[in-house]
Amino acid sequence: MSWRASRLGTRAESEELTDRLEAELAEEGAVISLFEAGEQWRLDVYHEGGEAALKADLAAALGAIAGEFSYAELPEADWVGESLKGLAPVPAGRFLVHGAHDRQRLPAGRIAIEIDAGQAFGTGHHATTLGCLTVLDELSKRWQFERMLDLGTGTGLLAIALAKLTRRPVLASDIDPLAVRIAGENAALNGAGHLVTTIVANGLRHPKIAAGAPYDLVVANILAGPLIALAPSVKRVVAPGGTAVLSGILAHQASRVTAAWRGQGFALQAARRFGEWSVLVLSRRD
Repeated sequence: MSWRASRLGTRAESEELTDRLEAELAEEGAVISLFEAGEQWRLDVYHEGGEAALKADLAAALGAIAGEFSYAELPEADWVGESLKGLAPVPAGRFLVHGAHDRQRLPAGRIAIEIDAGQAFGTGHHATTLGCLTVLDELSKRWQFERMLDLGTGTGLLAIALAKLTRRPVLASDIDPLAVRIAGENAALNGAGHLVTTIVANGLRHPKIAAGAPYDLVVANILAGPLIALAPSVKRVVAPGGTAVLSGILAHQASRVTAAWRGQGFALQAARRFGEWSVLVLSRRD
């Protein structure tokens, strides 16, 4: 049986909690839904692991605030699919990220990417993914990328976006085998399976990553701590003058991440803010 945790609150606090939950529960198979309910906003978290697992995950992510949620057992149904029906297509530059339920009603003139939430992170609704898509679209208008790496690919959304945008091969890696399988399936679904290669890799340690180097673009939408730790390894696979696009960084963490990458010979080209999150664009100087 599935369980749902619900909480009513103001829009600002509900959006903040949604961002925290999406960042913390990305690998837990939870689906998060936020919608307007009269004068308040309702935050729902759907979970397949049972009441105890749901409460434990919320407590780990939100602390005492988890006690403000109400919990309900749900009859057997595809609650992941049902929750996604409330997610509208997301525009980001020339991209439009949508679920299967909107497949037949997409506007012309967009690069459509179909992604349904499941057991991997990256549906395009989170500010970090939206920000990366927007920045990548802008960069592609000024630079032509030939060798690209999506580090921590999740659903494969960013790798698929790059492949559809450039029509060039993209290597997509993740530490989670399930995410890698989902990314491969999504690439095939979106007609990019011949361009996106997916691999299970811990950081940069994989023969295919080494064989594909040097890259003129590396994208990493993960978290600030891992981005700082990976800076020396990423430098070794980025071509001189190459670009790194980093996200998963809260706004107050951006200066610390930038300093770590400057120490590895990268120069900050742009810092874009999307809500409480930042996207950094850096280039390798040497």
